[in-house]
Amino acid sequence: MRAPARELFQDAAFPASSSSLFSSFSTPLAQFREDITWKRPQEICATPRLFPDNPQEGQVKQGLLGDCWFLCACAALQKSRHLLEQVIPPGQPSWLDQTYRGSFTCRVWQFGHWVEVTIDDRLPCLAGRLCFSRCQREDVFWLPLLEKVYAKVYGSYEHLWAGQVAEALVDLTGGLAERWNLKDLAHTSGQQDRPGDSEPRTCRHLLGLKERCLISCSVFSPRAGSRELGEFHAFIVSDLRELRTPAGPSILLLCIQNPWGRRCWQGPWREGGEGWSRVEAADQSELLSQLQEGEFWVEEQEFLQEFDEVTIGYPVTEAGHLQSLYSEKLLCHTQALPGAWVRGQSAGGCRNNSGFPSNPKFWLRVWEPSEVCAAVLQRPRVRTSDWAGRARAPAGDDHTAWSPARTPGQDYPAVGLHLWKVEKRRVSLPRVLSTPPVAGTVCHAYDREVHLRCELAPGYYLAVPSTFLKDVPGQFLLRVFSSGRVSLSAIKPVAEGPDPEGEWETVRLRGSWRIGRTAGGSRNFASYPTNPCFPLSVPGGAGPRCVRISLHQHCPDGDRHPIGFHVFQVPADGGDQGTTSLLLQKPLLSCVPHCYAQEVSRLCHLSAGTYRVVPSTYLPDTEGSFTVTIATRIDRRSIHSQERLGQLLQEASFQAVMKT
Repeated sequence: MRAPARELFQDAAFPASSSSLFSSFSTPLAQFREDITWKRPQEICATPRLFPDNPQEGQVKQGLLGDCWFLCACAALQKSRHLLEQVIPPGQPSWLDQTYRGSFTCRVWQFGHWVEVTIDDRLPCLAGRLCFSRCQREDVFWLPLLEKVYAKVYGSYEHLWAGQVAEALVDLTGGLAERWNLKDLAHTSGQQDRPGDSEPRTCRHLLGLKERCLISCSVFSPRAGSRELGEFHAFIVSDLRELRTPAGPSILLLCIQNPWGRRCWQGPWREGGEGWSRVEAADQSELLSQLQEGEFWVEEQEFLQEFDEVTIGYPVTEAGHLQSLYSEKLLCHTQALPGAWVRGQSAGGCRNNSGFPSNPKFWLRVWEPSEVCAAVLQRPRVRTSDWAGRARAPAGDDHTAWSPARTPGQDYPAVGLHLWKVEKRRVSLPRVLSTPPVAGTVCHAYDREVHLRCELAPGYYLAVPSTFLKDVPGQFLLRVFSSGRVSLSAIKPVAEGPDPEGEWETVRLRGSWRIGRTAGGSRNFASYPTNPCFPLSVPGGAGPRCVRISLHQHCPDGDRHPIGFHVFQVPADGGDQGTTSLLLQKPLLSCVPHCYAQEVSRLCHLSAGTYRVVPSTYLPDTEGSFTVTIATRIDRRSIHSQERLGQLLQEASFQAVMKT
């Protein structure tokens, strides 16, 4: 009697259907929607394998999907066995094993955590062959399976069309990635590029990095005569060689791997090109013989002329520590804390804005002289579903959700990061922030993650992440990597009182909650509109005013009630809206949940207009007396700075039709 056939796993959260392939049918991939079928590896070839015996046989090749940016980052896993095993854990079932059930599990780093993602092994095909990524040998499947995992994280394969190599590198390593503008590099060759760098960034600087980390390069808009490189296309720098020449000066050659998997460059260092006449015949023979399919050599100046950007991933040791791209020091001390820019409260904008001091602030303590890399990683703001297919509702005052499933190419707000050295933690923040920082990002950039690198002496530092424009909401993760011991802590917003050096207008209003009259309780109860309601008027001016609203209850410590308040904005047109009707609307801002505290407070920025402040206890018919204090900043010391914006991101993407 034959054994019953094994039932193979089918992933209901990422099914073998158009919903997993497409998001909006807005890319050239849509033309294949009727032709794509789904097959398991054993239906594609006779003896599928996860990994090859020869690493060259696992070389990445791009198919119909414009995800060269992701495939270039995948090449980093081929350079490091421990990185590969971190993303694709050992012990995955073989197609010949009795334990095989058609499922594979990989790990992707998502905003501070490694997340396990399980898929089935049904893969998109055209005419029986893989139509998206594949390896040099088509019976090797680690790459198409990982691509499917990433497509599941992002919501669909089409969501992978266009993106940044740096973002994929961070997702696959949990580390950092730098982007160098090659046009700037060509103009500043031999000069120190950024304050704090231990040495200038040049192409020769890449020589010492080639064995330790992934190096990628991109073309945004190729010049006339070099269209074969593609537009918005990413490549892998697979090797660098410095060769002596009979004439004397050395030549730096870079080996470029095209994910299309075919040779496309007809420059002077192609096979048979005139460039090889400048080097020894033995060097020519060696370098040409090592070329794999899709690889070609270019000279340093040719590289700077033809390519626009380089992306470099920080090396990650087997212990999980980053290694500096500049000094090779181990950045073995790490700290990370989440934060948020909240409209009207902590989204103060850049240093050109008077509201800059209201931005989230962090204490960074450096215990010994250290090389420090600090990074601000933004979370995307999208409505999506989780990997189990359940709808996920937005969260937060700004109706945004933290989610990995976003479209690569979605615009991020421009963000920056600055550090100030302080002598002690009890300082006047507005005074400190009006002075030049000791380190900062060159500009506010439209990247998912921005970072700065500097050498810091022991002491306390104030770190302030900011968006370029004020009142732009968002959530972020502040990460610090250091060669020496450091500690990171958030400064609580409630600790920010009015600046005694500034000019504030303060109003104190007494009131009480009375049973059956003004003790309406929280907004959970129909009696809420009976609570005391106090007017607040914000005069016009150059912009929103900084306002601190405090609610203090008068009672012994043991008799405290849970208290809080809401602020409602009166419509500008006045209208006939009564107080009860206004209080049934959504408040503009709130100081909740209700707390058993003597005093609760909220710092905010309010535009010119009329408002109502409504203090309340959590439960109705709870008696007590209170004072509402409203402090409005009249002016603020100007901050002398000219923050600037970086360039919009150019994202690597290209359709490469795989030959069948």
